Amino acid sequence: MTCEEKIKPQFYICSCFMTDNIFLEDYKLHIRFKTEEQFREDYQGHLKRLGCVTEQQFEDILNKVSQEVDRRMSLSLTSADRTAVIKNTYRPLHPHVYNLQDTFLAPEFKHMVNYCQSHNVTIQNLSGMLVEEKAARVYRLTVFNKSFCEDLMEELEHFERSAAPKGRPNTMNNYGILLSELGFDEGLITPLREKYLHPLTSLLYPDCGGHCLDSHKAFVVKYDINEDLDLSYHYDNAEVTLNVSLGKDFTDGNLYFGDMRQVPLSETECSEIEHRVSEGLLHRGQHMHGALPISSGQRWNLIIWMRSSQERNKLCPMCNTKPALVEGEGFADGFTKHSSSLIADYCVLT
Repeated sequence: MTCEEKIKPQFYICSCFMTDNIFLEDYKLHIRFKTEEQFREDYQGHLKRLGCVTEQQFEDILNKVSQEVDRRMSLSLTSADRTAVIKNTYRPLHPHVYNLQDTFLAPEFKHMVNYCQSHNVTIQNLSGMLVEEKAARVYRLTVFNKSFCEDLMEELEHFERSAAPKGRPNTMNNYGILLSELGFDEGLITPLREKYLHPLTSLLYPDCGGHCLDSHKAFVVKYDINEDLDLSYHYDNAEVTLNVSLGKDFTDGNLYFGDMRQVPLSETECSEIEHRVSEGLLHRGQHMHGALPISSGQRWNLIIWMRSSQERNKLCPMCNTKPALVEGEGFADGFTKHSSSLIADYCVLT
């Protein structure tokens, strides 16, 4: 098998995606749905305490959950259909933003990446180039220059106004754009991850797969005073996450970080972190966090969930069991069927 073949594995999703971590927005609750009987037994009492007191309210929840399960079951097909329609009908406003250029990146970010690739690199010296926030191992860095952020914002708004079909980024964000469907993966996000982010994450997060990130899910979320205002406390389906504030003008809406997801909420103290336009926050995907409400304006965030098959093949981060694999499109959810030796070869190659 050639090196080229090794670095292009087939990616899969875990079957738990169909049934687990379904978010009930009205009750700020993540649930698991296998059958109606199981759902009633596991959640009806808890939902009553949260205000779901009538049978009709519970039936309304059941209907929403069933619709979400159906959506997930057909997601690969519907996403592929949307991607094909977008490719054939949508005309970009700024075609240049689809392919990463060195000029898009902030000089200080490129300096950090170059340092990470030097022979005398140390984590201590790298830490001196980053701003570490109050929350443990959350780093602030300027990734892009403001002119690129502005061009990308204009492109995304142009797409949003178009008649092209659009899919929601995830179950917690109602407004945003899946960048893979719009065609950003190959030319922009993948080279950004492989060439620029990988050297950083290898040093900052080697214990959670940062040295071997081989796939991603990238999307943009939008917060608006008349739409989604905030984001509930959660963790990401990722080993490492980059969250960049692209714009526009907004007030409030800071992020807050707790502890890792294994730590009970009762033992957690949260730290609030300001999100500034053109700056990114780099953190572990399993680090619990959320976004406070904006009080005016509109904010767009670029989110890159970076994944390591070496880590998640052992234990699915969403169901905490060995993943039961189901075929998916593109990078899917970052699982592979590779042997450990092949994955090790991949890690060295990237």
